[in-house]
Amino acid sequence: MASDALPSRVPGAKMIYLIRRRASASREELVAHWFANHMPGVIAMQARAAERGKPHAKRYIATLFDASRDGNHPIDGMAQLWWDQALPKPDAPHGTEPMDSFQQKAEPYLPWATQEYQVIDGAEHLDSAPLTLNAPYPTTRSGFFKVSFFVKAKSGTDFDAFFDHWLSVHAANVRGVMAQVGGFRYVISHSLAPADEPWAGLAELYFHDANSWDAYRKTIRPDGMERWVANDGVLVLRAQTEMVGIP
Repeated sequence: MASDALPSRVPGAKMIYLIRRRASASREELVAHWFANHMPGVIAMQARAAERGKPHAKRYIATLFDASRDGNHPIDGMAQLWWDQALPKPDAPHGTEPMDSFQQKAEPYLPWATQEYQVIDGAEHLDSAPLTLNAPYPTTRSGFFKVSFFVKAKSGTDFDAFFDHWLSVHAANVRGVMAQVGGFRYVISHSLAPADEPWAGLAELYFHDANSWDAYRKTIRPDGMERWVANDGVLVLRAQTEMVGIP
C-alpha cells in the first residue's frame, strides 16, 4: 500500500467477542474446549446457514493472548467473525445459559460490533494451511508476534474527529514505522457505537518476532492521538497463536 494511501475499508462488520475464563476454569481448559468443542460447532452453524441462504459469518479467527508481565490474563482470547452487517446485542450475554463445554468454562460474553480498516494486508505471511490428518478446520497458526491495542477514548470525545485522525494521521505514522522495523500486517477496527462500548477501537499489529515490536516501540513518535485517547485505559495484549475456524 502506498505510504499516502488511506486505510481500506473492509466491507461488512467485524463482530468481536472478548473471552475471559471463569474463576473455576484453568487457562488450558478454556483453550481446549474452545478449540475442540466450540469452534467446530460455530463452523458447522455458519455452514448450515450458508446452505440455506441465511446470514452467516464469512470468516472466523480467534486470538489467544499471552499472559501479562504479572502472569495474569486480563483477557484470555478474542473471537472475531466477519458478517455482511452488524449483529444486534442479545438480551443476555452469550453463555449465560451454557450451550457447550466452552461456555461452561468462559464468562458470559457480548458481541462488539466494529468496522474494520486494512492498513497493511500482510495476510501472505500468516500460515493458515488446513490440517491434512484431521478435519481441515479448525486449525492453528503461529510464527508471528501480534500486539493488540484496545483503545479507550477520553470522556466527551468527538468520535468523528478522533476516527478521522486515527485513519488519516495515526495510521500513516504507524504504517511508516512498521515498514522500518519489519511489521507485516496492521488493521484497525472502530466501534460502530463507541459511546456505548468500553473500547473506542482496536488496533492489531503483526510482527515476525518480539525484537521487531521492541524496535517499533523505540521508533514510534506521538502524532496527536493523545488528544482523544485515555492512556490509562488502553490495554495492550500480546499473542503468538491464533485459531482459524473459517479462513
